[in-house]
Amino acid sequence: QVQLVESGGGLVQPGGSLRLSCAASGSIFSINAMGWYRQAPGKQRELVARITSGKRTTYADSVKGRFTISRDNAKNTVYLQMNSLKPEDTAVYYCNADVLRAAATSYRDYWGQGTQVTVSS
Repeated sequence: QVQLVESGGGLVQPGGSLRLSCAASGSIFSINAMGWYRQAPGKQRELVARITSGKRTTYADSVKGRFTISRDNAKNTVYLQMNSLKPEDTAVYYCNADVLRAAATSYRDYWGQGTQVTVSS
């Protein structure tokens, strides 16, 4: 099996920063893209940022210039540095990875359990 474990969420004041981490473990042969999604109460889950194995990045317009996604391929870990946080960034943040398991023939999506980020004064 494959597990994604997120950490780093919490409560922060507007204008503050947080760094999320997500480590993938298990019977992993290769990981293609990794990303962060978020879901606020009453809203659909949305893409925040995504990074390919070659470290090409994509960001939602709402976070461009404030958030930075990065990854350590040797550690199967993806990070999200969030700066200049706003109340509208409040949501549960989910890690996602496109994983090829050992002995598998195709990639499959895996999700973490989610970590709460609350931006409030």
